[in-house]
Amino acid sequence: MTSTAGRIVASLGITGAAGLIGMAARDRFQKKHTILRNFPVLGHARYAMEFIRPEIQQYFVENNYDGRPFDRDTRSMIYERAKGLTGEQAFGTERKVLRPGHDYLLHTMAPVEMMEAEPRQRLGGPDCTQPYDISLFNVSSMSFGALSPQAVMAMNKGAALGGFSQETGEGGLSRYHLEHGGDLIWEFGSGYFGCRTEEGRFNDEVFAEKAATPQIKGVLIKISQGAKPGIGGVLPGEKVNREIAEAREVPEGEDCISPAAHPEFSTPRELVRFIARVRRLAEGKPVGLKFCLGSRIEVLALCKAMLETGITPDWITIDGSEGGTGAAPVEFEDAVGMPLTDGLITVSNALIGAGLRERVSIGVSGKVVGGADIVRRIALGADFTNSARGMMMATGCIQAQRCNTNRCPSGVATQNPWLAHGVDVEDKSSRVRNYHVGTIRSAMRILASMGVRSFHDLGPEHVMHRIDSTSSASYKEMFEWLENGSILDGTAPEDWLHEWDRADAGSFQVPTHQHLRAN
Repeated sequence: MTSTAGRIVASLGITGAAGLIGMAARDRFQKKHTILRNFPVLGHARYAMEFIRPEIQQYFVENNYDGRPFDRDTRSMIYERAKGLTGEQAFGTERKVLRPGHDYLLHTMAPVEMMEAEPRQRLGGPDCTQPYDISLFNVSSMSFGALSPQAVMAMNKGAALGGFSQETGEGGLSRYHLEHGGDLIWEFGSGYFGCRTEEGRFNDEVFAEKAATPQIKGVLIKISQGAKPGIGGVLPGEKVNREIAEAREVPEGEDCISPAAHPEFSTPRELVRFIARVRRLAEGKPVGLKFCLGSRIEVLALCKAMLETGITPDWITIDGSEGGTGAAPVEFEDAVGMPLTDGLITVSNALIGAGLRERVSIGVSGKVVGGADIVRRIALGADFTNSARGMMMATGCIQAQRCNTNRCPSGVATQNPWLAHGVDVEDKSSRVRNYHVGTIRSAMRILASMGVRSFHDLGPEHVMHRIDSTSSASYKEMFEWLENGSILDGTAPEDWLHEWDRADAGSFQVPTHQHLRAN
């Protein structure tokens, strides 16, 4: 028996040695990887360490408060609320509250009673005949295809249980969005997936038929998104399975292309007329716009088009450049688009200055995951908020950052049936509902601690920003805040009036200095 075991061990040793020699020979003579060519066999350790680096960083290296995109404390708060817990922490904050850039809210020595029920925000301007009262915290845009069927259903059932809405994302209206009866905001982008002609144009007839679905409470036209503003996308043909092809109304197995620009309009004036067309086809349901802000002049041009035609969207959702649930070119994520705070303040000021704010509600998305986030965004001009990554984490996402690989270990952002099976719809829908309830309750509790009885009474004076280690200022002091109609009556600040003069309802093109000199 001993001699037999010895022969087996020897055989395994010879086999292993032969394998290593073979690997060394292959490494030495291959030409693609310099490290392996110079350090055969040993060089593989470098690639192994690089492969597991994100997990090592996340679980063993980073502090509780310095992880990115969401730190451990924030993730833990989301997970606890999703489980119906309070999201509490002992022994004080770990944040560096004197560090420049830190925001905090002003409480009062005379707090008020916390409101009992969550208020709602009405979406519906003067041309809307079927307004919708939306929650202050909702599921932001995520498409079926980006999310697994189980994740889509869990979020939709959670929305149904909690009385909030789910945006479909631009990937089309799938049967999974309709499975559990949760309120839907149907989003489409430049590819018009789910309501397109064979040529990729907007299909009035198909859209009208689907928009009549009672579960659809509003329609959102996506101009751009925070993670990759100004570019389209391609879903490779190998990922376009039968169900995705059916939802998007594209051929199965072929590349699914979303162009950078909408083919139905090319000017602000054409855009607002398209809004009117969509609202008519939707039989008066509210219609919104979603974009990540670029130039302030473009927003002013859009306001000019609204005033000229009398047509306004029922709401505008501002997506911050810090947003993004899927993959995007790293330079677009890091260097293109306006952060949410700047975009929100700009759009709010533009609508107020042009006398349009009462007709257009404002929603925001981009790293909104807690009650303090809701309060801060509403104080700076929003009416309601949406969350994508927060809802993903409530569904089980562990921030593995593998959304684009089809290998999401939590089964949330994958089409791999084996991985997606890990998402139990019944359990995760309850967690999504719990997360919403806990976050809204936190926002109302913070509001009461500030002595404010209504979210409508919040203002930029309630939010402080740490400038340096010895000074802070409120957002009221740091930014310009326009008065209602001040652009129209000429009392707005000079830079606003100058850009208003440059804005053109007939063009999204921002005049350059060269153009100005030529004229």
